[in-house]
Formats: sequence, C-alpha cells, structure tokens
Amino acid sequence: MRKKVTVVGGGFVGSTTAQRILDAELADVVLTDVLEGVPAGKALDMLESAPVSGSDVRAVGISTAAGDYKETANSDIVVITAGFPRKPGMSRDDLLKANYDVVKQVVEQVAKFSPNAILIMVTNPLDAMAHAAYKVSGFSKNRVLGMAGVLDSARMSAFVATELNVSVESVHSFVLGGHGDDMVPLTRYSTVAGIPLPELIPADKLEAIVTRTRKGGAEIVNLLKTGSAYYAPSAAVVEMVEAILKDKKKILPCACYLEGEYGIQGLFVGVPAKLGARGVEQIVEIKLTPEENAALQKSTASVRELVTVLGL
Repeated sequence: MRKKVTVVGGGFVGSTTAQRILDAELADVVLTDVLEGVPAGKALDMLESAPVSGSDVRAVGISTAAGDYKETANSDIVVITAGFPRKPGMSRDDLLKANYDVVKQVVEQVAKFSPNAILIMVTNPLDAMAHAAYKVSGFSKNRVLGMAGVLDSARMSAFVATELNVSVESVHSFVLGGHGDDMVPLTRYSTVAGIPLPELIPADKLEAIVTRTRKGGAEIVNLLKTGSAYYAPSAAVVEMVEAILKDKKKILPCACYLEGEYGIQGLFVGVPAKLGARGVEQIVEIKLTPEENAALQKSTASVRELVTVLGL
C-alpha cells in the first residue's frame, strides 16, 4: 500500500510541497485549503502532470471550509502550512494568536482522522506553532516536529557554495536554535568536503554569510514585496518527509521537543535529530563552546517568550 501525506494549506508553500512529493513519487497526496475549488484545481493540475513526470501516485484536493477532513484519514504524515502572513498594523502577538487559532483547529481535525500520523509544522512562528500542535494533538513528542533547520542550513549552504564557487553537494551547513533572527549558524561544524568553514572563508566574509542566513527569509520577502519564500521551504519539508517515509535514519536539523537536551526543558528548538519511521528517533547532542551555548540559550528565550504569550 502506498504511503499517504496530507498537506494542509494550498498556498505557495503547501502546493509546491505537494507537487514535489508527487514528482518524487513518495506518497499519495491530499492537499487541503479553506478556499473552495483551489485545492481541487491545483491537485488536478498536479495529477495531470504525473504522466509526464512518470509518477504513479495520486493527488486530490479538498476544501475544509466546512471542517470536513475525512479525505485526509489515515495519513502517514500531515504537513501543516496553513496560517496568516503578517499584515500592516499587526503585532507579532496578534500574528501569533491568529495562527494559533488556525493551527488548533487544524490539528484537532487531523489528530481525529489520522491518530497515528507524524506532524510536520511549517506555519510561523514555527517553534511556537510546533509547541501548540504538540499540546493540542496529544501525540508523543517524537511525532511532532518543525521544519526550520533544514531550510536555514540550506540557505547557509547556498551562500557558502556561491562564495567558494563549489558544488552545493560538497557543502554541509549546520544551524541550531529557533527559526528567527536569533538562530545559531555553527560555522565550525559547517564544512566543505569535511573542511571546517573557518579554514576556507575569511572571518569577515563568514560573518556576513551568518548574518545573511539569519535574515534569509526577510531578504526574500523584501524582494517579492508580497508573499514569502516557498521553493526552498518546500524542498526542506520534502527532505524530512522522505527521511521519515523511507525510514532513512537521516540526521537533519529540526525543531524538536526537548526535555533536558542542551539544558533546555519543555520547548521546541532546532537541534540535529535522526529522522526515521517513528519520526524523531534520536536527538543528537554536540559539544558547544560557551559562546555557542549562550547564543542557543538566547534563541531559546525568544521561543519561550512566544510560548508564554500563548499560555502553553
């Protein structure tokens, strides 16, 4: 029997994620959105592309405006991208609470129809929304995780590959912490063909790459004027989906629920994790310098502030 993935939210991130899953022939896909017709139309378009790509999986789109999630039943993975973008005059707390309401409603439904699924959160603010999904779903901590570190690390790798004029396949970047301006790109653990970045890139240029990585999402938002990134985020989600569906035991940086690891208790924070059929199968702890640990704790404090606002 083929695997099944539901993608909640038919916007750019959600629909691109669904298309990538179909192209990679990873699973049948259900694309949902509150808009009438849009998810069905996009899914039909994807399905009609399958004969060209040679993909023998199916795509279906449904509107959940009336709260009907039956088509999503028995999903192996549910990717949640639904939520509001920040609008003029909207505070961070306003956005936080608005998206919490969306996530709560969605998670209640997907947990009802797919009680054994693994949840991958993409909705921002990412770490806080993963925390909300964990609390609302009642799922075990290994079955709720957030997509952030894979994306942030990919951005860093792209900048490094460009700076050194080398293949992206040779670059392995490593970013810890919350998905925001306080994220922690670890340059000494980031390598090109196994060589640490500080040995290849001058300190000033390396710091510029770190800064650009932290502001990677904002840079794209400023260029697009309306909307935000979706090609790289969707690619990052699909790498996580593939690792889980294929039980690859792949170590990727993800937002995971920590219970003492890295000295962090009861929060979702980006750390290296082994992904397999059970979701997060192991959290990998690495030794940090005092400076790196201080940066991670600062990033964690930002996440805790958001969770506190939600009262979770």
